Formats: sequence, structure tokens, C-alpha cells
Amino acid sequence: MKRDSGAGTTKSMPDVASNSMVDHLHSTLDWVGMSQIHLPARVSDTLAGERPVSTSIQAYVSLSNPDAKGIHMSRLYLMLEETFGDHSVSASSIETLLDNFLDTHEGLSDQAFVQFDFEYSMRRPALKSSYAGWKSYPVTIKATKAGDGLRLELAVEVPYSSTCPCSAALARQLIQEQFREDFGGDSQVDMEKVFEWLGTEEGIMATPHSQRSVAQVRVVLDTGCDEAFPITALIDTIEGALKTPVQTAVKRVDEQEFAKLNGQNLMFCEDAARRLKQALNGQQCYQDFWLRVNHLESLHAHDAVAIVTKGVDGGYLPIP
Repeated sequence: MKRDSGAGTTKSMPDVASNSMVDHLHSTLDWVGMSQIHLPARVSDTLAGERPVSTSIQAYVSLSNPDAKGIHMSRLYLMLEETFGDHSVSASSIETLLDNFLDTHEGLSDQAFVQFDFEYSMRRPALKSSYAGWKSYPVTIKATKAGDGLRLELAVEVPYSSTCPCSAALARQLIQEQFREDFGGDSQVDMEKVFEWLGTEEGIMATPHSQRSVAQVRVVLDTGCDEAFPITALIDTIEGALKTPVQTAVKRVDEQEFAKLNGQNLMFCEDAARRLKQALNGQQCYQDFWLRVNHLESLHAHDAVAIVTKGVDGGYLPIP
């Protein structure tokens, strides 16, 4: 190609990708492109409208022509800037982007892919008080365009608290034994005395162990449902099913309510996974789902994990 040298003359610039005399191996490549592309963008949310985010993007096309040395990589970057400088990240804008990837690589590529990773901040109210605070959720949007059409995926990570049912039973047993030791010699037990006892350290001499836990959820979206992404809706579904989302700013009344919710929602990782499976099965716009719950054990040095998929033919595998 020709480029202005800055001195009023032009000179021929080498194009190694097209004109290299070095023989290359003739074979296809699954994906070629770029990762760690950092661009500001606006994402369309079905409940929250357009929200600004800072994205890390991967963009690829297949190299399906075995005789081609490579792709037009800079075109991917320029089309990302052009598309999401003018439009929010939505189903239609992503499909337009991938169509442009393929149009500009006609004869080279037959598949296109883009992935957006970003932190999605949401202001969440406290459980009882007037406090509120910001929570940040890792979100991923993936899209693939091929001969069978557009495939859109949404993934989120949601932190929550889990209290072990086994340790709760063991703690109750110890409290029962302490009660018998302290009151077993009395022919009659005074209610006020017991009430006061329950407020002492002896009255709760053992507590069940709880831990911060993380639900990782991926869904395949029905592209006919909505242009926007159900980010807030999916997070709400997950937190609503588990009932013990981690909190931000709290007063003691909120902390007490959080303790109550944990006591009323004792769960092993298997219980958490089943709750989420039931909740996601009820969502018609999710063609498929994969979920993994991670209980970051406070008793053990290892994590307790449960994984489940919707079970769609040709869909997500439990272990990718």
C-alpha cells in the first residue's frame, strides 16, 4: 500500500502478510483475532435500561481458507469502536458487528465470535434499614455467528452466604446438652430464667459454620425474547432463589435479619444447585443453562461444588 511519508512523497510499504515469500503451512484455524481489547460501552439491560460499563473484549473470526496466511485483524478493532461508539451492546448491535466481521473477511472466514467481560454495578437496599450500597457482579456476554445463525450467551457470578445444615444440627445438639446440664436438676423450669439463659453465651455455646459462596450461571438466550440482556433479571432470579445474598452497608437490624435468613435457609451446595435449577427451568427465554455453585468452606481448606445443566440435547456439558 501507499502511505504519505510526510515530505510530500509516497513510498511503498511492505505487506508481509500478503507478499511474504516464505512458504506457510496450508491449514485452517478455528479462531484468529484479538483479546484484552479495552473499550467503554453501554449495555442494554431489560430492567435497568442502558448502563455504562468498561469492557474487556475478545474478537475472533475463523480462518477457514487454508491458503490464506491470516486475517485483517485491524478491521475487527475498528468495527468494534465504530459499532459500540454509536450503539449500546444489544442483540441486534452484536449481530450487526458479527455480520460485518464476516462480510469483511469474505473468502477467509465462515464464523465470527465476540465476548464482553465487565463488572456490572447495582445499588442494593439493606434488608431492614434505609441503608443501601453498591454491589459489583462479574458479567460475560458471548456471541457466535455461523451458518446456523446467532448464538447469544450471558454469564454472571453472584455471591451469597451458605450455612451448613450438618453443623447447624450439631450446634443444636450441644445447646440441648448445655440446657440439660444447666436446668436438668430443676423440677420446674422458670420461663424468665430460660429466656435470660438463651441470651447468654452458654445459651448459644455453639454456632453452625457459614461461608461466602459463589453461584456461576450461564444461559443461552432466546434471541426472539428481547433486544436487551436480562442481566438484572438473572441476578434477581439467582438471589431470590438462594435468599441469602451478601450485603453492602448494614445496621444491626440488617445483620440480625441476615442471620435469620441464613438460619431459615440452611443449605449444602447440592441444595443451592437444586434451588437454582428449579428457578432457571421456569424461565422460558433461557434455551439452556449451566450452573456451578461454590461453597468456599470455612471448615475445610477445600471448596464444596455442585454443577448442573438444563439437559438439552447438544447443549452445555457439565464439565466443559
